[in-house]
Amino acid sequence: MDTNRETIYEYLKQKYKRVTIGKKEIAHELGVSASTVDLYISKGIGVPRYRKLGKSKNSKVVFNIADVAEFLTQNIIETM
Repeated sequence: MDTNRETIYEYLKQKYKRVTIGKKEIAHELGVSASTVDLYISKGIGVPRYRKLGKSKNSKVVFNIADVAEFLTQNIIETM
């Protein structure tokens, strides 16, 4: 892990005290609404890798904080 990614990972791990976060948390970290996260998921863009827990339409979606840290490093920090 590079320094920025590691820093973000440690921050998220400390903040949420678990290895995965849900749609509300990822929405907060990206600065968008939960419904925007749903839109991004349906389009397949703008969100880190995620895991859908179940097969139904409204199944819970979780994001591994390591993937979130990598996504934020590549998409947020590199554009600055």
